[in-house]
Amino acid sequence: MLMLPSRRTKKLPVLIVLHQERSSPGRVGQMLVDKGFPLDIRRPVLGDPLPETMAGHSGAVIFGGPMSANDPDPFVKAEIDWIGIPLKENKPFLGICLGAQMMVRHLGGTVAPDKDGLTEIGWYPLRPTEHGRLLMHWPKMVYHFHKEGFDAPRGVQLLAEGDAYPNQAIRCGDNAWGLQFHAELTRAMMQRWVVHGEHRFIMPNAQKGREHLDGRMIFDAPLKEWLWNFLDIVFERPETVRARTETPRRQALQAG
Repeated sequence: MLMLPSRRTKKLPVLIVLHQERSSPGRVGQMLVDKGFPLDIRRPVLGDPLPETMAGHSGAVIFGGPMSANDPDPFVKAEIDWIGIPLKENKPFLGICLGAQMMVRHLGGTVAPDKDGLTEIGWYPLRPTEHGRLLMHWPKMVYHFHKEGFDAPRGVQLLAEGDAYPNQAIRCGDNAWGLQFHAELTRAMMQRWVVHGEHRFIMPNAQKGREHLDGRMIFDAPLKEWLWNFLDIVFERPETVRARTETPRRQALQAG
């Protein structure tokens, strides 16, 4: 399915990979469209093919889902293998939660639960690393909905850390990125997740549904602003974001 911006654009579409029939790219999709990118939405779990080359796309985003990157389903393995195409062609790639875990699996890393069975379901602190601080400003709290995390394979740069799951944001090379947390949720999406995911709120370290919605009132605005700027860094030409990234880089160097 192709979703077009309201204005004419010369930008190639961004490939959007979703994992359920009713899944949505949320604010990531809305923001990319606002930035002038058409969206090529595909659901391999429902039989949609993935392209053999990224020549016709500006980049790709693989979103989350209820499945695990360790599952034996053919579409899971196919997506993990397919990630080699944008990596080889050096096209922008962003993995969110499951998508990030798939990228780590492709790179030879490990996806696994916390050793004590802790989850991250709700709002939790985020701390940028030195590499992350040089890149941009980061929100202090981010939203999660997962019970597995990923390690940082050799050659991957860690950008942000958390508590229960230390690896929260990573970069591989110039153009491949992975996020363990969710910045893409609209309010309607969060409402659905809270309703349909209620049975998970009894898991260790999970927050109750009211905490999800109350946290959104406090923490969502800076997360939304961060996402807008982060998508520029991932998908726009470097010269268009250089001025935006120079300020935090200069401030971090002066502070150090």
